[in-house]
Amino acid sequence: MAEERFVDYLKENDEEQIVNLSLRPKNLSEFIGQKNTVSALGIAVKAAQKREEPLEHLLLSGPPGLGKTSLAYCVAKEMKGKITSTSGPAIERAGDLVGILTNLERGDVLFIDEIHRISRVVEEFLYPAMENFQIDFIIDKGPYAKSVKFNLKPFTLIGATTKKGSLSAPLRGRFGLFFDFNFYPVGDLVEIISRSSELLEIPIDSESCFEIARRSRGAPRLANRLIKRIRDYAQVVGEGKIDLAITSKALEKIGIDQQGFDELDRKYLAALINVYQGGPAGIEAIAASLGEDKQTLEDVVEPYLLNKGFIARSPRGRLVTEKSYQHLNLTK
Repeated sequence: MAEERFVDYLKENDEEQIVNLSLRPKNLSEFIGQKNTVSALGIAVKAAQKREEPLEHLLLSGPPGLGKTSLAYCVAKEMKGKITSTSGPAIERAGDLVGILTNLERGDVLFIDEIHRISRVVEEFLYPAMENFQIDFIIDKGPYAKSVKFNLKPFTLIGATTKKGSLSAPLRGRFGLFFDFNFYPVGDLVEIISRSSELLEIPIDSESCFEIARRSRGAPRLANRLIKRIRDYAQVVGEGKIDLAITSKALEKIGIDQQGFDELDRKYLAALINVYQGGPAGIEAIAASLGEDKQTLEDVVEPYLLNKGFIARSPRGRLVTEKSYQHLNLTK
């Protein structure tokens, strides 16, 4: 069984979920980063408010930990509606959605995380709900079976996905707004870290904010996780205040290097270089070499390595770039 990674922002424990909830922005004006998305969404929200209509259905895509869920909560707040949150894997049958949909009031938001993982049966059940705000369900069986239509109150469906390409064309076509999330630049992360530290009442200097930001893999969720871990280290080893020396030592203990890579990232690059002579190599072969889950590599490891130019994809598989050799102090 693979060891749990500190930088695996696919996973949140219960304590993290509670803390992250308190750190979420309350509205669009408080949302830091993704400026083009927030700006365009703000216009769409104001237009919907002027028409006194619910916002169009919205699809948010991008790597995990970048704020898709937070933005959904901001939209619900702006539209003055209640948000009901669930996930694709949690909706096993079409009937599971009936209670959720029928309890939505006009202008409410239904947020479905990992929407690409809903079953085809549930997906087809969603079509009339999204298009006409109606659901069809069958009463009885056999010759006595009959279809009953139930009218829903107009609502907004917000879907979040890390794999937009896995969504079927019919489902994708029923969304009216589409936004892709990108990794955050260091400047935005510094602002997020400063805000989170203030809310958590953690004393931190500007140099530490910058150091944490540049090792956070472009993800606010990981940045917030690092702040809490470094705070613990500062309280035990230091005087409770986070400075650059404490930050550097804590990150070294966690195993996160100057690029924000952890042991698995470095093993991934080393395997491509040493086992596959720099590539190309298929993801299944790399996963087998590392004893890791293919999905973890695709969803957590590769997006950041691709974004930073340490690996490239080709029709034949993954290849390392010159930057990987330099980072690992290896030669071709």
